[in-house]
Amino acid sequence: MSRQLIGSGSPFEEQIGYSRAVAQGPFVFVSGTTGFDYRTMTIAEGVADQAEQCLQNIAQALAQAGASLADVVRVTYVLPNGEDFEACWPVLRKHLGAVRPAAMMISAELLDPRMKIEIEVTAMKQSG
Repeated sequence: MSRQLIGSGSPFEEQIGYSRAVAQGPFVFVSGTTGFDYRTMTIAEGVADQAEQCLQNIAQALAQAGASLADVVRVTYVLPNGEDFEACWPVLRKHLGAVRPAAMMISAELLDPRMKIEIEVTAMKQSG
């Protein structure tokens, strides 16, 4: 079973030593992904805008593995301020509402104080 390592171009992957995603068999494991726009290394101020960018970054990684957000089976949200989570719901519903993956939200400090949300997903590519 081959293993595909997927990068986003983020300098963090090289500096820390991880892949944005790893695809093996039907599974795609996407690392915790923040709201940085990796092309410009900028990050929006608002948590909902960051959630949108997180999901765009995740969708790009999934696409490189031959999957999409429709294949997500598990998602973990990490927010430094748990009270910010509700502001993300419309964005999360837009991208994952029809998929309804198993989910968990954790409130914990993130690496950079500008980061207001980090999202990690596991996807299972559909056969056919």
